[in-house]
Amino acid sequence: MKITAIVGSYRKGGTSDQAVDAILAAARDAGAEIHKIYLIDQRIAFCANCRECMQEPGPERGQCPIRDDVPGILDAIDVSDAVVLASPVNFGTVTAIMKQFIERLGAYAWWPWGTPAPRPRKPHKEKRAVVVASSAAPAFMARYSTSVVGLLKKAAAVMGAKTVGVLFIGLAARYPGQPLDENTLRRARRLGKKLVSGPRHP
Repeated sequence: MKITAIVGSYRKGGTSDQAVDAILAAARDAGAEIHKIYLIDQRIAFCANCRECMQEPGPERGQCPIRDDVPGILDAIDVSDAVVLASPVNFGTVTAIMKQFIERLGAYAWWPWGTPAPRPRKPHKEKRAVVVASSAAPAFMARYSTSVVGLLKKAAAVMGAKTVGVLFIGLAARYPGQPLDENTLRRARRLGKKLVSGPRHP
């Protein structure tokens, strides 16, 4: 069982990063092989919207002509059974680095020139996903007034993963170095175990 986490925070050790660590620790204790990728440590170019990655048919991910670290990240996701996508809320949506990464997921779609809309290369969701978000505002307010959860779920779906859990953490900026409370840690651990209990990657 392999789980890859993609962290879109600009600060290591912050709220969303702590939550990812708790999820991954529980998954590891349940027997999973875990891998965490910080997007801020990767070379991620802007998508040029050339659609070259979308032209060839078939279930395999299209090849992007841009030479950076994104193909390696996607390779790690492709061989994983489950993914964790995490981002703080910035101006009502995911961080810019997470959005930049999400825009590079076009390779998972087939959209040849002359057709009206893209189609997913893998319509059947064989992986599991958990999405994590944190906000300075109360969770019940920020979750439903921002686009973060929906966008992370869409990103997971494009990669062939069904979201089986959401961890939205509110009031995350009351003071510097704020640790997760016990209730949030328990929820994170439950989600880690839930990822491991799903089907294995074929």
